[in-house]
Amino acid sequence: MASVTFDKATRVYPGATKPSVDALDLEIANEEFLVLVGPSGCGKSTSLRMLAGLEDVNAGRILIGDRDVTQVPPKDRDIAMVFQSYALYPHMTVADNMGFALKIAGVPKDQIRTRVEEAARILDLTPYLERKPKALSGGQRQRVAMGRAIVRKPQVFLMDEPLSNLDAKLRVQTRTQIASLQRQLGVTTVYVTHDQTEAMTMGDRICVLKDGLLQQVGTPRELYDHPGNVFVAGFIGSPAMNLLNLPTTDGGVKLGDTVFPVAREVLGKASGSTVTMGMRPEDLTIAEHGLAVQVDVVEELGADAYIYGHAIGADDLQVIARTDGRRPPMKGETVHFAPTPDHVHLFDVETGERLRA
Repeated sequence: MASVTFDKATRVYPGATKPSVDALDLEIANEEFLVLVGPSGCGKSTSLRMLAGLEDVNAGRILIGDRDVTQVPPKDRDIAMVFQSYALYPHMTVADNMGFALKIAGVPKDQIRTRVEEAARILDLTPYLERKPKALSGGQRQRVAMGRAIVRKPQVFLMDEPLSNLDAKLRVQTRTQIASLQRQLGVTTVYVTHDQTEAMTMGDRICVLKDGLLQQVGTPRELYDHPGNVFVAGFIGSPAMNLLNLPTTDGGVKLGDTVFPVAREVLGKASGSTVTMGMRPEDLTIAEHGLAVQVDVVEELGADAYIYGHAIGADDLQVIARTDGRRPPMKGETVHFAPTPDHVHLFDVETGERLRA
C-alpha cells in the first residue's frame, strides 16, 4: 500500500485558455479513503485520470509512495480503476471478468482462481461466478467491477463515480459496502463524485474542487462546521446552507429586527459594509424576533419539517429552516427565525473567504 501526492499537478487541454486542474497540491495518506467532490467541470475526474496516467501532467508531479509516476505508463503504476460504466466483457463469466487482468499478466490459473474466489467471498458474488454480466443486476455488475480491481491487489484504488448508474436505494446500500470494503482491505482509495452526500458519508477526508482549483480539504465534519469559503459552505450539506448578504452595523450584523452580535475585529476584516451570513437549516429556530420569513412551502418528513420561504422585504433572499415536524408553521404564515450563535458563519462578500477573528 502507498500514499499519493499531487505536487502542483496541472493539466491544460490542447486549445484551452486555462487549466482544467490548476497546480493541485494534495497529500493522501496510506490506507486513506479520500473523496474528490465538486460540480461538473471542476477537474475532479481529470485529477483522477492524471493519477491513473490517462491524462498528461503539463506541470508539477504525481507520486505514489516515494515513486514519481508522472511519466510512468498506466500499466506500470500499480493502480486499479473502477469506472462508472462497469466495462465488463459481456461474453465472459463473472469469474473470467474478475480474473482477466491477472490472466493477461501471466499469473498461474490456480492463483487466479484462488484470488477470484477470495474477492467473490468478500463481495458476496460466489453464487454468480459462472454467470454472464447480462444475468446480473446493476449493483451486482458494479461489485464485479470492484472484484476485478481487488484481485489485482494494487497499491491504490481509483473510483470514478462508480455509483451514478444505480438507483437511489441501491446507491445508498452500495456506498456503505464500498466504504466498509475499503476499511477491510486497507487500500489507499481516491473516489470521485459530484454527490456531496456520497462524499460526506464515505470519505475519511473530502477534497472540494471548483474550476480546477482546490477549495478546501478536510474531514466531513471540518468541512460542515468550518467551511473555508462561500462555495464550500453552499456545496457541502443538504439542504444547502442559507447564505444571506446582510448589512453590518455597530456591534454586529443587521438580521431582521435584531442585531446579531459580531466582534469588531471580525467585522473589520470585511471588504465593505455588507457580509455574507451563513446559517444551516437546523441552526435556525423560531423566535419572537429575528429574520422575518414568509413560508412558501412546508415539506413534512415525520419527525422534522423543512420550511422554505423568503425574507420579508427581500424576495430574492430564500431561506430554508428545519423545525419540529409535529408543529410546523403553515404555508403563507410569517415567522421569525433566530440563528444558533455558535453556528453562524461569516464570509467576505467580495472574496467569498471566511471571516475569522
